[in-house]
Amino acid sequence: MELARELNKICQRSNVLGHVWTGEDVCPAGVCRDFIVEWAAVLSRTVQPRVVPSEQQHEKAEKKDWKGHLLCMLEAGGEGDMGPHKRVIMEWTQGIKSRPQPTVWPGEPVLMMLDDLEFQWKRGRLPNLLPAMELVMLAVMNADSPVKKDVTKQWLVRKQRSQKIDAVRYIPHGVWNWICDAAEEVTLDSDSANADLLISGDEKRMRCGLERRQVPRRRQRFDGWWCAAGREGYTSGRHYWEVEVGERDWRLGVAKASAARQGFRPLTTAAGYLTLRLERGTDLKALTVPAAPLPRGLAPRKVGVHLDYELGQLSFYDAEKRAHLYTYSEKFTEELYPVFGTVEMVRDLVIRPAGVRLPCLCPGPCLWT
Repeated sequence: MELARELNKICQRSNVLGHVWTGEDVCPAGVCRDFIVEWAAVLSRTVQPRVVPSEQQHEKAEKKDWKGHLLCMLEAGGEGDMGPHKRVIMEWTQGIKSRPQPTVWPGEPVLMMLDDLEFQWKRGRLPNLLPAMELVMLAVMNADSPVKKDVTKQWLVRKQRSQKIDAVRYIPHGVWNWICDAAEEVTLDSDSANADLLISGDEKRMRCGLERRQVPRRRQRFDGWWCAAGREGYTSGRHYWEVEVGERDWRLGVAKASAARQGFRPLTTAAGYLTLRLERGTDLKALTVPAAPLPRGLAPRKVGVHLDYELGQLSFYDAEKRAHLYTYSEKFTEELYPVFGTVEMVRDLVIRPAGVRLPCLCPGPCLWT
């Protein structure tokens, strides 16, 4: 609450943090603790505190008494261990306020995003306003940077890097549009599809057939799992695609060029695959080693996949709720191919244009060629 009050003074062009420091937005103590520890670490790495000699003497005296004070707080069940982290943040805010012009202009995109976050919080789509706090802190930290960065995108990237699972419950409109700006025309590679799969004529739909097709044997073809790869691979840039997955088991992500596609070996990170998989209609997991289960209730019907090759991030979203699901972070060195898997025999797994829901014009089941 103290931090929100100070940031509200520093960034006077938005009232969103007033909901925090007046107590309207109450966060659990554990959530506040994690927030303070995380941002104290960020500030200690990026900001050099300016301490005058008199303050140094005061600091030493405070540290001398801190151990006993900490023991008393811990015995009382308090948050005494937060003292050093709070001190880092308060020194930072004091340094900001001591500047000749303490007011910070965060930029129109940041103000629009703050308004969006506040609106969604009032609607109950955000559990708290800590994302708004993070955004203002990033804006202030970048205020003196000679290279002006788009803080709204930096906010999302940082959240996904520090919290791989369920990092952002709601992605604001402007940031979501930035993701969708990387939309790609992704098509299925029929030569890579398992012989049990049916691929539509436009190579946008797939499902399992009742009979196995007679297809030529190829090195790039999946002959075990019911999967298919995308026709185009990526070695640079940002790329985004959306997939309607239905309610039964599926898998989505990317495969490295060196990843083997034969047999029933696990399609995990150890085998060159970065994927999400839904099992039994409810169990959503990232196929790391070991697998990383995602919280129940996150299973989406429409998945957005965003690849940022240079940044080394592959992120998955619930495209209908604009919510983050999971992010892989690593240094990419190979060509990456979109990969799709399904066990559905009735409903299609469908690749859609980003943000567009195409109506089916067929009177009955979709027509196949």
